[in-house]
Amino acid sequence: MALTKSSTRALTSADNVQALLLYDILGGGAVDINTFHAVIDHPGTQIWGSFEGNELCAFATVHVLPNMTQNGRPYALIENVASKPEHRGQGHARTAMQAAIDTAWTADAYKIMLLTGQDTGARVFYEKLGFRADQKFGMQLRRVPPRMP
Repeated sequence: MALTKSSTRALTSADNVQALLLYDILGGGAVDINTFHAVIDHPGTQIWGSFEGNELCAFATVHVLPNMTQNGRPYALIENVASKPEHRGQGHARTAMQAAIDTAWTADAYKIMLLTGQDTGARVFYEKLGFRADQKFGMQLRRVPPRMP
């Protein structure tokens, strides 16, 4: 079997069908094409996808936000990291995350934040990428219940 070429790039509106399927795997309720376009068109936001050939295998969303402290340097928030079950353990999520991290650092962000579920098993994945949970205490106020793994 021939190996397919792996690549990473920012998603565009043309990726909507594959992206919506991957959001469905991520869970958390229905996402429609208009919402997808609103996210990719939002200033400072990119969804980085890892592809095998033309197949979207994983993605990560990064929001780079303006800031009044830290000499005006922005900060970044990473959300909605997902990979197809059949492509897990192959480096696709890591590649998408690295593109999101590089986007934040290129924008001169002074920090990158993310939250992950306490019982999803993803913490070790993020720690391998350099994220730490010992410096800040994450809190949230929710209008909807959290996704179940």
